Amino acid sequence: MSIRDIGLALLVILIWGINFVVIKIGLHNFSPFLLAGLRFTFVAFPACLVIARPKVPLHLLAAYGMSISFLQFSLLFLALKLGMPAGLASLLLQSQAFFTLLFGALCLGEKIQPHHILGLLIAIVGMLCLAQTSISSTHPSGMSLFTLLLTLGAALSWGIGNIVNKIILQRYRVEPLRLVVWSAFIPILPFFACAWIIDGKEAIWHSLEHTNGVDILIIFYLAILCTVVGYAIWGSLLGKYPTPTVAPLTLLVPVVGLLSATFFLDESLSYPQILSVVLIIFGLVINSFAPRLISYLRFAKR
Repeated sequence: MSIRDIGLALLVILIWGINFVVIKIGLHNFSPFLLAGLRFTFVAFPACLVIARPKVPLHLLAAYGMSISFLQFSLLFLALKLGMPAGLASLLLQSQAFFTLLFGALCLGEKIQPHHILGLLIAIVGMLCLAQTSISSTHPSGMSLFTLLLTLGAALSWGIGNIVNKIILQRYRVEPLRLVVWSAFIPILPFFACAWIIDGKEAIWHSLEHTNGVDILIIFYLAILCTVVGYAIWGSLLGKYPTPTVAPLTLLVPVVGLLSATFFLDESLSYPQILSVVLIIFGLVINSFAPRLISYLRFAKR
């Protein structure tokens, strides 16, 4: 990759990593469903005026929007609202890689390699350790078993969305940004409907009436920077370079997420939680890099 493209990749990783802190702050004034609804409203508008609709059947567009947008962010935002630390959420959400592997094998007949199984087992041990600490009343992070399961549910939804995305890309020639923008119409009504039913119209109007400059910047960050700009840059990099060169860089997102949560939100982890984080990251690294590491070791022996 060129220096310019490395810089763009790192910019996207920075935007996506800090995203979890921004969501956490945004949830101070907005409910999870209202904030998510506002986010996707401004992803769809005004981008739809300049980005053409992808030629994808409505049922596939709906499946993509409901899985990777509505279900994922409903569960993630709710988990963050109920106490899930932003840093841990950024890490646990990366378990979508394993859900994608499993669904790919079940739905698309893709083969799971031994290093995928090893990485999954190591990550599962790390998640079980996190679950154990969440049951304890002494951990300082504010995480509970319920918020842990909500976050894993968000990762599972992302995994389902990835499979729908693969099906769309296999059958149709679609630019990822066009898919992101136009699929954003799908979850808007469900988000606002949930906000109306669960929060009530009084709470919605109260949040909107007390919206300040910080809230507007948060919505702009989530909708424009994190979604439109982030996916536009990432899609261009995937178009220029092989997927194995670009995709593993997303492993830096939870690193940025954990560091930014520590710096901006003063989140802290207990030693058992730190060990759990290390195990999960190690499992993700094996899942993504094991074949490359093995080839490097074989080359070094020659």
